Amino acid sequence: MDTTTGPLAGRTDPAPPRAGRREWTALAVLMLPLLLVSMDVSVLYFAIPFISEDLAPSSTEQLWILDMYGFVLAGLLITMGALGDRIGRRRLVIAGAAVFGLASCAAAYAGSPQLLIAVRALLGVGGAALMPSTLALIRNLFHDEKQRAQAVTAWTAVMTAGISFGPVVSGALLEHFWWGSVFLINLPAMLLLLILAPLLLPEVRRRAPGRFDWPSAVLSPAGLLPVIQGIKQLARDGMALVPVLSVVAGLVLLSVFVRRQSRIAHPLVDLELLRRRTYGGAVLANIFAIAATIGMAVFLTQYLQSVLGKSPFQAALWSLVPASGAFVGAPTGAVLARRFDRGSVMAGGFAVSGCGFLALTQVHTDSPLWFTLTACAVYSSGLVAAMALANELALGAAPPERAGSAAAVLESGQELGGALGMAILGSVGAAVYRHGMTDAPTAARETLGGALASVHGRDLSTAFSAFTRGLDFAAFGAVGLMGGAAVLSLTLLRGRRGSAPSGR
Repeated sequence: MDTTTGPLAGRTDPAPPRAGRREWTALAVLMLPLLLVSMDVSVLYFAIPFISEDLAPSSTEQLWILDMYGFVLAGLLITMGALGDRIGRRRLVIAGAAVFGLASCAAAYAGSPQLLIAVRALLGVGGAALMPSTLALIRNLFHDEKQRAQAVTAWTAVMTAGISFGPVVSGALLEHFWWGSVFLINLPAMLLLLILAPLLLPEVRRRAPGRFDWPSAVLSPAGLLPVIQGIKQLARDGMALVPVLSVVAGLVLLSVFVRRQSRIAHPLVDLELLRRRTYGGAVLANIFAIAATIGMAVFLTQYLQSVLGKSPFQAALWSLVPASGAFVGAPTGAVLARRFDRGSVMAGGFAVSGCGFLALTQVHTDSPLWFTLTACAVYSSGLVAAMALANELALGAAPPERAGSAAAVLESGQELGGALGMAILGSVGAAVYRHGMTDAPTAARETLGGALASVHGRDLSTAFSAFTRGLDFAAFGAVGLMGGAAVLSLTLLRGRRGSAPSGR
């Protein structure tokens, strides 16, 4: 049962109340920390050389500095979502903001690699507390279906844009300040959230939620993280025993987790909710979308920097052009969903995205930059339109008192989708690249970075051509993912509405 208290308390009237200025102001307050939490995934891309010069981390420590935040964030999403449903989402948002702010300050002044790794983990804890709660609170702030769709659209666009803005903001700050400044920019937003959250956000928690299941809270990250890490290692280094064992071990633990959820009285994940076509279909659609996005992002970044010779900061600036597609696609999808069936609109979004990926299959080493960026903007607009509707459907299908857990499962699926996209599309592109470099030195055959370091002249041109062909074939893989997502949307989500929690 929903136990919202305060001036924004939920109602059960047949005609739900419309949100006013107070609720929209609350949404704006939630969007700023969401932007920063999503930016923190990529904000260190330009800062790492400066951190390396100052703190002298080993190669392993440098990798952990980069990955620790996302690693902890992904592992704790389900636990934090369920915890917010029990102790109160506003309370968890405030706690997350405090942890994120303190960890940001500690990261800015970290004096050793080990300390920076530790506070990056703490940042992940704060981010995991904030992300599902910000999405779940939309379910309680906006009771009117149309307004909730607009709010979820804004949430999706901000989250997507944050990852693209991270490198740009980082590069701009490092032009004038030391590397710690990329963390200190979090402080004003978190302070604002700490001040305004008690005034604007409702407190929402489940009535009599039962005891919190700590074994499940351990099993969830213990199973999810080895799977994600193993898939990423397979995508980066190819087939090897250790990452395969990591994936297998993670899948075993996840099966134990799922079995436990089906047997205990108060599970962290509502398996019955996942069986509903509206919610389960929306989660699957999001996995397809993120798999294509992340899988292609790896190729496009290397294409801009290595093949076209752009500096990292220039590449980050150019990457904002495709990100602009999100600000067109998300509201367009929301408008169309008011007049047409949501599943059909989502399928249309995936079809538009597929057209963008199809255009990328025609990219060559001498293709004009505007062509590549336009194709990226097209696929971005279609993907974000579909993702926004998927998020809205999933959130509307979840009972209000389980919105935190539902949002966390949705976001965990996105993390898994990103890892799968890197593995599937990355493997396709790498295989095509190696096939085109059969006569090259060993280092050049493995990666484009190895070719840049070991060959010159005509051999380097061959490497660029082989890499671009790999990008083309990866884009064909993304087209296939979009086709599958469109079919899934028409099959599972056509005729479904996000406002019917009881629907199957």
